[in-house]
Amino acid sequence: MIKRNGMCPTCYAKLILQPENPNKNVPVLYNNKPYDNGMALTPPMGWSTWNTFQEKIDQEMILQMAQVMKEKGLVAAGYEYMNIDDCWEAKHRNIRNELESDAVTFPDGIKKLAERVNACGMKLGIYSSNGTLTCQDYPATLGFEYLDAYTFAKWGVEYWKLDYCHHVEITRYAPLVAGIAVGKRGERGKIYSAGEGLLSGNANVFKTRFKYHNSEGHIFNTHVSGLDRGLGSVEFFHAADEEGEHVVSVYIHEVKNYEKFFVIVINDDIAYPVHVPAGIRKDEYVFPIPVELVKGVNKIKILNPILNSSTSDMFQYQHVGKCIKQATADYARDNNVPEKKIVFSLCEWGSGKPYLWGASAGNLWRTTGDISANYESMLKIYEHNVTLYAYASPGHWNDPDMLEVGVGDMKYNESESHFALWCMMAAPLILGNDIRTMSPEICALIKNGDLISINQDRLGKQAKRIKQGDVDYLVKPLTGGKTAVCVFNKTEKQQFYKIKESELIAEEYINYKASAVARDAIAQKTIPSAIIWKGNVAPRSVKVFILGV
Repeated sequence: MIKRNGMCPTCYAKLILQPENPNKNVPVLYNNKPYDNGMALTPPMGWSTWNTFQEKIDQEMILQMAQVMKEKGLVAAGYEYMNIDDCWEAKHRNIRNELESDAVTFPDGIKKLAERVNACGMKLGIYSSNGTLTCQDYPATLGFEYLDAYTFAKWGVEYWKLDYCHHVEITRYAPLVAGIAVGKRGERGKIYSAGEGLLSGNANVFKTRFKYHNSEGHIFNTHVSGLDRGLGSVEFFHAADEEGEHVVSVYIHEVKNYEKFFVIVINDDIAYPVHVPAGIRKDEYVFPIPVELVKGVNKIKILNPILNSSTSDMFQYQHVGKCIKQATADYARDNNVPEKKIVFSLCEWGSGKPYLWGASAGNLWRTTGDISANYESMLKIYEHNVTLYAYASPGHWNDPDMLEVGVGDMKYNESESHFALWCMMAAPLILGNDIRTMSPEICALIKNGDLISINQDRLGKQAKRIKQGDVDYLVKPLTGGKTAVCVFNKTEKQQFYKIKESELIAEEYINYKASAVARDAIAQKTIPSAIIWKGNVAPRSVKVFILGV
């Protein structure tokens, strides 16, 4: 037995049997770079089928809604994505394992639908789930990440909402690594035994109870353990003669009765995931993985990064994000057409603190569970999302779920507050009401150019709440030194408010500039700034001003 870090086999066995970390920490294990696809530089605006229609959808309704949005000026106002939510697809994949649309409700297929939606000046969005089934039990994307991304690219889809139903957590356990070999295709290459690796954390090298003979006769008589749960890793250093594709063959011991998982991380950047299925009979197994190396010394790191369910979510959504970028580029290259990039919407329900890692995986991430069409649900979601202002930036947005404006039990003043707060929080503006039958009052609200300008401001800052209570005060920095101020009365009674200009001057989050006039964003008119500093705000209502105009 070889001991490392003073840890005996019994101690290590106790460690790996400990329960999952209860505090849901999300360590940055690798790849904390922003997801840079150049899309959603302002919060996405559009419409979705789910809030009003749920499973009762078909292609004609989608086309009718797109046409009405164009006719009523919503496309011109900035609403560009026509998003199909769950229930659009067939109940099974085709012979090529591709998703297909329902042959009765979407008989012309999604590609043709996308073309017709494009003709209305809009872009088509699609839905799936990061699990074995969608929320309504249709085929989902787990295990088909790249294939589905390529299929959507082929159809001309430009927005993908990936839900969280029927998700399967990645195992936290890693196999025992006997060593690796690195070479070009068709050759095993240079071999590195377990003892030649640089260990960190809980990783240890032990003598094996059996000898591993590879096909070239090399004998591996040690293995690395302790690579589980992001708590340990082994690194090998290989000098490549040239840049390009190489093959890293990982030799492992003892898979037996439960699945294992590990990733190969090359030069602390690109990660290659490897799922090791349960039931492998052999005591030794080899996984040849094509990777990209640079000329010169490369660091090849092996670990299982899954500490808890949060890191499982992080890894899965990061992986899908990579597949999307690769698939859109591949489809464009394969067909000699311009690349249509896809906005990636992570619908992880906020369970794994996606605001900590969502910017490395996609363009927007759900921060909460589903919204309902009532004031209480809206308020609860607002209270959580408003605290996350530090995590929003151009191309990366906190998503407090779709708009329930004009839906269900929402009264007009509540819808107005809902819309204004989402604009202040730089939230995606995805409508869910029936555009065909909405009232003129609701139509005017969702086309309010002043509120939309606050939401779509290129500075990309989410509002910060500077005072809270029965009345909340929010400030949002805008381009050109402007400032948006929102006064939100959360109660059922009229409230008096008072904005102190001295507090705005002292607030470092904004760059307040005094001016003689201000813009009343609700009334959409310019007013003397002297009259905005105090007054009354109606129950469950807002006042929104743009200062420095």
